[in-house]
Amino acid sequence: MGRIVSLDEAETLVREARARGSRVALANGCFDLLHVGHVRYLEGAKAAADLLVVGVNADRSVAALKGAGRPILGERDRAELVAALEAVDLVVVFEGDTVGPLIERLRPDVHCKGTDYTADTVPERNVMRSMGGATRIVGDPKDHSTRDLLARIRERFGPASALRASARPRRRPSEGGPDAGRKP
Repeated sequence: MGRIVSLDEAETLVREARARGSRVALANGCFDLLHVGHVRYLEGAKAAADLLVVGVNADRSVAALKGAGRPILGERDRAELVAALEAVDLVVVFEGDTVGPLIERLRPDVHCKGTDYTADTVPERNVMRSMGGATRIVGDPKDHSTRDLLARIRERFGPASALRASARPRRRPSEGGPDAGRKP
């Protein structure tokens, strides 16, 4: 089984980990363009428990949260990038505007959020408290953001370059076209 799992599979794996005495952490986010801030956030979340489950927002919720032109990368690509990080044990793509329902299903011991929050501003803190879990702020100072990264790309290459490149359909070698036969 890979690291990207369904919610039902994650629930089973979390239950099995708990039966072995493991602590479970849940981190979540859009992870639209993976950057060093995301890596440090997830490494901090992993340090809080034995098993790190990462909830990746589905495309629809990223568009609602971030606005027009987002996400840059689709949910499967974002999940695959997050799953490739050493600190991450499991990845679940979740629907909805908040991670509250995912917390209620997985019942982590700790819910980790980045340093753009405080323990008192995490929207799901009351859900965690009601289950006897903790909320922990992890990662480095919020000096990185996808929004800032996109702005730097636009500044350097032109206002439409970041979105133009992401909107261009890519062909796989098996589909023919100029890249046919090339290795990705």
